[in-house]
Amino acid sequence: MPVRIQPEPFDAGAELMALTSGRADIGASVTFVGQVRDLSGGEKLHTMTLEHYPAMAQAELERIEAEARTRFDVQDIEIIHRFGDLTPGDPIVLVIATSASRQPAFDAANFVMDFLKTNAPFWKKEHGEDSGHWVEARKSDDAATEKWQRR
Repeated sequence: MPVRIQPEPFDAGAELMALTSGRADIGASVTFVGQVRDLSGGEKLHTMTLEHYPAMAQAELERIEAEARTRFDVQDIEIIHRFGDLTPGDPIVLVIATSASRQPAFDAANFVMDFLKTNAPFWKKEHGEDSGHWVEARKSDDAATEKWQRR
């Protein structure tokens, strides 16, 4: 299944092996793992809560994955996104893109992450020493997405 949304951790190595094992047509695999940092805006974080609307999030991730397949010459794309309470160091998201050569795999992984950051309906709440706050969208993420719309 190319898109999964789950509360459980994932094993990026095992996912890559499962996707590429026995495949002689793959010349490049790009793997991105996003993790929870222990600092945000200079504040020490204890936990992060990721909330989502399941049906909407699944549909949007599938739409992003399908668009990446049409834009880039890739063999496979896998996306795993977690939700729930996470702690610093925990993996949040995994994107694997495979292709015959490296550039389409890099481009597809970048494209997926840029659109995941701006379009996927996940909401992050960071919990620090004294309180928590919802993370707002960043202009830099919007700018990253806009560059793909000009291509």
